[in-house]
Amino acid sequence: MNNLKSTLGLTCAVVGAIVLLGLSAVVAGPSSTAPSYADDEAAVRDALLKFAVSFEQNDIGMASQVWANDESLLVFESGNANYGWKDYRDRHLVPAMGSMKNTKVSFTEIKIHVAGKTAWATFKYTISADGPDKGKIGRVDFSGIATTVLEPRDGRWQIVHWHSSAPRRATSASSSG
Repeated sequence: MNNLKSTLGLTCAVVGAIVLLGLSAVVAGPSSTAPSYADDEAAVRDALLKFAVSFEQNDIGMASQVWANDESLLVFESGNANYGWKDYRDRHLVPAMGSMKNTKVSFTEIKIHVAGKTAWATFKYTISADGPDKGKIGRVDFSGIATTVLEPRDGRWQIVHWHSSAPRRATSASSSG
């Protein structure tokens, strides 16, 4: 009887240890190898800020690292739409970068949400530069709000959709009235 109790006790201890070991592997395993939400959130923030720096430096090569470089890209900006990277790059981004000097870009109140293989961010932006305004070169300031959607591609988060809007500028008719 004592041998049976010893054998059962040893068996229970071994089974218990195996169960605990298995549970600890399940709990520790995926969380130690899978990227965390905080890592993805930081990577999304880095992509947005990298775009801001690329715009300041008029660096289309750097900008192309954070934008989807294919036809899936969709940009709504200043009441216009660009369909695909080539359209956005050639008809909007490069001309805008080239028309401004001494550019400063700021993104504030950034709020990032990650859900699996999709992230979206909302933020306020300001752009100050020496550039064209009403036919003259002078200091221009823009501000507004934006929403971006990003997906992980080629090992990094890339912008697949951008939608920004800015308040209407006062016209001479509305400012005199």
